[in-house]
Amino acid sequence: MNRWIGILAALAVVAVGGWFAFGSGGEGTPGATSINPIGAANAQENGEEIDTSGIVEMQIGNPDAPVTMIEYASYTCPHCANFHNGQFKQLKKEYIDTGKINFIYREVYFDRYGLWASALARCAGPDKFFGMTDMIYADQQSWSRAGDPAAIVEELRKIGRLAGLESDQIEACMQDGDKMRSLVAWYQENAEADGISSTPSFVINGNLHSNMGYNQMKDILDAAGS
Repeated sequence: MNRWIGILAALAVVAVGGWFAFGSGGEGTPGATSINPIGAANAQENGEEIDTSGIVEMQIGNPDAPVTMIEYASYTCPHCANFHNGQFKQLKKEYIDTGKINFIYREVYFDRYGLWASALARCAGPDKFFGMTDMIYADQQSWSRAGDPAAIVEELRKIGRLAGLESDQIEACMQDGDKMRSLVAWYQENAEADGISSTPSFVINGNLHSNMGYNQMKDILDAAGS
């Protein structure tokens, strides 16, 4: 899914009645909080700084492994879903569960729906994050095409409840505007630092790679670990 990182520049996040929407539709809504994602990421230019230090890196595997693999992915990216529903299972079995690599997942926010899904996945906490991520990708075609934004949010809520989250917990996560601001700023910092322009992208021991077949990925990982 080739989309430029700057696509969020013209968008705003608005907390309205338990769900988040991009664009101007929520402006003027009582109690709404407007957020300019890219402006938030570069807020120091306006004298405002977004603190991203509280954002947790979601990682599994061996933190002391000689190979660190970072995946940049969007929950609404079909190619990312294909990777997680297929190749990732092999990767986990052969490299993550065996302690050969440290695997880090970093969310990319190309659209509002990916941001909502990220909020839900992180709501489960680090221990359940990857299980929740698997559920979100497995059901991507259903929830991402549910209809209007409210319908999509409701489908995400259903996934959260199936994962064992309480309704109050889900609502608190989905309405956390400060966390949303921090996540978007964190994403922008990482994406700019690593030169990310499409998803999925992989940074293996500091080297950027685009989407690839599993055999090619294995060769790169084996070479990096040798």
